[in-house]
Amino acid sequence: MILSPADNKKFAFIVNPRAGISEGRTLEELIRQHSSLHHATFEIFYTQSRGHATELALASSREGYDFVIAVGGDGTVNEVAQGLMGTSTIMGIVPKGSGNGLARHLGIPLNVAQSVSALFSSEVLAMDVFTINGRLSLNVSGIGFDGHVTNLFGVKSGRGLLGYVKITAQEFTTFREFSADIQANNERFKRNAFIIAIANSSQYGNNAYIAPTASVCDGLLHVNILKKIPVYRMDFLYDFFSGRVGNSPYSEIIETAALELTTSTPVSYHVDGEPAGQADQFTVILRPAALNVLHPPLSKTRI
Repeated sequence: MILSPADNKKFAFIVNPRAGISEGRTLEELIRQHSSLHHATFEIFYTQSRGHATELALASSREGYDFVIAVGGDGTVNEVAQGLMGTSTIMGIVPKGSGNGLARHLGIPLNVAQSVSALFSSEVLAMDVFTINGRLSLNVSGIGFDGHVTNLFGVKSGRGLLGYVKITAQEFTTFREFSADIQANNERFKRNAFIIAIANSSQYGNNAYIAPTASVCDGLLHVNILKKIPVYRMDFLYDFFSGRVGNSPYSEIIETAALELTTSTPVSYHVDGEPAGQADQFTVILRPAALNVLHPPLSKTRI
């Protein structure tokens, strides 16, 4: 389905006021301009606390809004999606976070003005999602070092890529591999891992590709089991940003629709870049075509 000016639809914009940096004209001016051009009505709601976006999204769906737009980072997008699961309401994204992993994968412009404009010429995709220990994930969740860094990053006052890189560098040498018993595709096997990344889409964000061939509509998760990279092989980082991580001897990618994982000791994990604490048992279940999402038509070949 492609939107058109004749749609006369209702849009609810759920905005995380703490996400990202304002660009030029205010968000409200941009929304008002494009809504007028396309004969759409809109309301803007601002989140006040963690979890509020989910409440606002659910209420917007019940009140008959056709589209609920998440304005923020991956955490805000995840919260909005939680409120829309099990409904026919369509989610859109205006990325204003530090990583914007799902938006990048879907080909949504990172410029706020362009992404607001793109909403009115987008197509609707029935997108896969998954749960990890019952928590909804749309993009990439991870067990191990990335979870450890995310949990530390979550309590720091400074956000953004540089802050994340700083913590990663500080913690890298001391964090050790962990042992995992894994069941997937009716097989059971053991691995020592530094990171086990469970990917629905291709990247964490900032064009750091953890599962370059992943698709949000193929009915599969791409699970990347990463060994700890020796310090002298830091050129491995190039593989992340060039989309070649799957070719590395330190990487093992399996494709599966479900995953059971047990670790010998509790291990930190994250859900779509949000800290989730620690666990020693993980149940991962794919939910195919469970969420309707807007995406620009030109991104069709990469999703």
